[in-house]
Amino acid sequence: MSNATQSLAGTRITSLLDANSFVEIGKSVTARSTDFNLTETKAPSDGVITGYGVIDGNLVYVYSQDASVLNGTVGEMHARKITALYDLAMKTGAPVIGLVDCAGMRLQEATDALEAFGSIYLKQTLASGMIPQITAVFGTCGGGMAIIPALTDFTFIESKKGKMFVNSPNALDGNYTEKCDTAAAAFQSEETGLVDGTGSEEEILGQIRQLIGLLPSNFEDNDSFVECTDDLNRTCDDIAACAGDTSIALSRIADNGIFFETKKDYGKDVVTGFLRLNGATVGAVANRTEVYDAEGNKTEEFDGTLSARGARKAAGFVKFCDAFDIPVLTLTNVTGFKATLCSEKMIAKAVGEMVHAFADATVPKVNVVIGKAYGTAYVAMNSKSVGADLVYAWDNAEIGMMDASLAAKIMYPGEEAAVLNEKAAAYRELQSNVESAAARGYVDTVIAPADTRKYVIGAFEMLFTKREDRPSKKHGTV
Repeated sequence: MSNATQSLAGTRITSLLDANSFVEIGKSVTARSTDFNLTETKAPSDGVITGYGVIDGNLVYVYSQDASVLNGTVGEMHARKITALYDLAMKTGAPVIGLVDCAGMRLQEATDALEAFGSIYLKQTLASGMIPQITAVFGTCGGGMAIIPALTDFTFIESKKGKMFVNSPNALDGNYTEKCDTAAAAFQSEETGLVDGTGSEEEILGQIRQLIGLLPSNFEDNDSFVECTDDLNRTCDDIAACAGDTSIALSRIADNGIFFETKKDYGKDVVTGFLRLNGATVGAVANRTEVYDAEGNKTEEFDGTLSARGARKAAGFVKFCDAFDIPVLTLTNVTGFKATLCSEKMIAKAVGEMVHAFADATVPKVNVVIGKAYGTAYVAMNSKSVGADLVYAWDNAEIGMMDASLAAKIMYPGEEAAVLNEKAAAYRELQSNVESAAARGYVDTVIAPADTRKYVIGAFEMLFTKREDRPSKKHGTV
């Protein structure tokens, strides 16, 4: 094994962490098994480098698998090093970052390797909701190893060499890699809802560094605050034009225009991610009807409905924010639920999970209605009725049961167009007008779009000391 290949796992760590901050733990650990002449195989660190360091001064624990050592396979001592790292992370309250490049289970260790996987799963489960967990896949992540990123909070995958799968593409009935590479970064990020970002190794490490800077170290010590250098009363004069692509709208609201989007390639009708408001990290969930690229070209368009994938994405994100005491902001612009055969198979369950996540969350919750808010899809999107602490609405918003024209056709079937237009106008004025919702207390304040930033900052400052109890129970089941 050459020094170049030996140092690859270590190079990833040093590239991720602040310069000269990494301290290795367990460097002398090797496999105990003697079966199949395993002791004759040189396996430095048993194929995984573990230790701690800092990212922009924030303590993190890191393990990095070395594919040049027994293909990076997981055996007894390999797993023990990772679980020991988790023990330290939970004791000190700091995130764990796993850099994965692994062929899976070490066959030479059989049941010891099976037990090893289980021990990692257990530590990840115990750490869930206690400390942030991040996985980056730089090579193979197959079989039981693929469960590890599924048990973490955020997952990134290298776009060319990264492969993640439980069953390989060729093992799927009627499929093969050239037909549909289910292990590829594109498939995993677009279809599974597991991947938050893709890119080159350098880009992924940069994304992780940025994410760590936004997250609290653990669920008790919310240290994700920085001094705000942006104007708290800054107006967002062009935000109304960004209502379609809310990833852009959120960047307009955010301190210094920085918005970190999660799961950007999955369930694109919903945007999730983190931003800072007055220096404090806030989680954001927003409906989206358009997607624009970096050059300002429209690349995708949606019909304004909420899909099952979008709801699942929102639910998981809100649960994370609530676990780590991160306030939640929603931008609502939804006309109903997506009506396709595929979506119908999952939509009720997915929306149920999203409603449960919003309603169960005790963190400060602020909703801004930026467009249409129709029917139970609006109710599900962090409305006042499911627990939003404050609801604002833009002065051009519409809140009601459904589109006024459709409502008129249902209430006055068979009437002429002139009558339908008249009744639709009346319905729009009486039932869908934002002032009607405000008059009933469903909207707290009607605001101009340009004032969105200062209103939400003020809301979260007021809600900073929020305390809310829930009925005594072990946990919900949704």
